[in-house]
Amino acid sequence: MKTHSLLISMLVFLCVMGACNSGPVLRNATGFAYEIVVTMDKTAWDAPGGQAIKAELASDIPGLPQAEPAFKITYAMPVHFDGLLTYVRNILIVKIDKNLYTKVSLSSEKNRWAKNQVVLTMTAPDTETILEYVNAHPRSLVDFFSKAERDRTISQLKKEYSTLVMEHVKKRFDVELNAPGSMTFYRDTTGFFWASNNAATGRSDMVVYDFPYQDTNTFTKEYLIRKRDSVMKQNMPGAFPNSYMATDSAWVTYTPVTVNGKYCGELRGLWQVEGDMMGGPFVSHARVDEKNNRVVVVEGFVYAPETDKRNYIRRVEAALYTLRLPGEFEETEELKEAEENSK
Repeated sequence: MKTHSLLISMLVFLCVMGACNSGPVLRNATGFAYEIVVTMDKTAWDAPGGQAIKAELASDIPGLPQAEPAFKITYAMPVHFDGLLTYVRNILIVKIDKNLYTKVSLSSEKNRWAKNQVVLTMTAPDTETILEYVNAHPRSLVDFFSKAERDRTISQLKKEYSTLVMEHVKKRFDVELNAPGSMTFYRDTTGFFWASNNAATGRSDMVVYDFPYQDTNTFTKEYLIRKRDSVMKQNMPGAFPNSYMATDSAWVTYTPVTVNGKYCGELRGLWQVEGDMMGGPFVSHARVDEKNNRVVVVEGFVYAPETDKRNYIRRVEAALYTLRLPGEFEETEELKEAEENSK
């Protein structure tokens, strides 16, 4: 009897200790990628400042053949912002009070009501100040939530990726890359690697190639387009004789970005097949491998006619940030940050 009572006491003690040591269990955030809930006063939402926020979040994504909004917006008045809406993965809260605030300020919080959630709070004295802020900081809201979505994808790719791609690029180029796990079709040749999910809808491909690094003039739009066209013409033939992949140079942008703390040249635009009717968006990253004095290019492109391409291209774009050059095989800053942001 004493033994039985002692067991019960020990179980109660363990349960109490467990309850004390563990925080509240958060449910997973809801909603699809690139969906956002915006909550603010209805009068402010209809005013120029609120409409400027709406216009930015719904602005077209650059580098796509058809107009697609950056985010799908759900608006909720503060009185209705409760229950399921508080569990959505991306939330923007706008508070306006001239007695409390003198300028626009932004603060972010992770996992406020749900796991893997980001909440951005904007405070301002009035809607006119919001309009001025949005005009002075174009795409700042879109960039914030886009990075949050990219970090989620990178975190997922860290756990679920194509081991086939990882093995081949490591052997061929001595680099590491977390490509989507669905990429199981590939071609591996000297100096060029191609992988694809070969999907009937939303086909996504990635390529890796390298070339000797000569000088900083390499990192210009014109040079990288010429190099891309030369490599793709040789390695990505079309279905018909003399057809091949080419860059639609009229719709390409070049942007310097930082990957793992180092300079990276990003090309974004449209590709097409000369001699055929195929085409779609692409994004490429070019980085210098200082150890081997070469430029490593990793690119993702999508073929998805008659359907939206936003989520497909953004998924392969996130994979570009997982590229690790020699000397970076320990977990990169991009992967660390993405993993931290997803917690």
